[in-house]
Amino acid sequence: QVQVVESGGGLVQPGGSLRLSCVASGIIFSRTDMGWYRQAPGRQRELVARITWTGTTNSANAVKGRFTISRDNAKNTVYLQMNSLKPEDTAVYYCNAKDLFMWWGQGTQVTVSS
Repeated sequence: QVQVVESGGGLVQPGGSLRLSCVASGIIFSRTDMGWYRQAPGRQRELVARITWTGTTNSANAVKGRFTISRDNAKNTVYLQMNSLKPEDTAVYYCNAKDLFMWWGQGTQVTVSS
């Protein structure tokens, strides 16, 4: 059974930082591409950043230079370090694991507000 579980969301002031974590089980994590997506109220889910199983990363223009995705295969975990947060980063953040299928977590809320 595949499980994808996010953690680390919360309320942060503009300019602050958060680190999201996602643990995936039931898959061959070291051979799985991982990604972070987000969905704000009234908007479509969008890609934030992804990292392939070989370690290649890419990120959305809106977060370049502020967010960093990384992975620890020994812990079956992918991270999203978010710095210089802005109110427009407020959304539910979802972790995604992609092998032959797409597996999603339940999401974690990130709210950037003073």
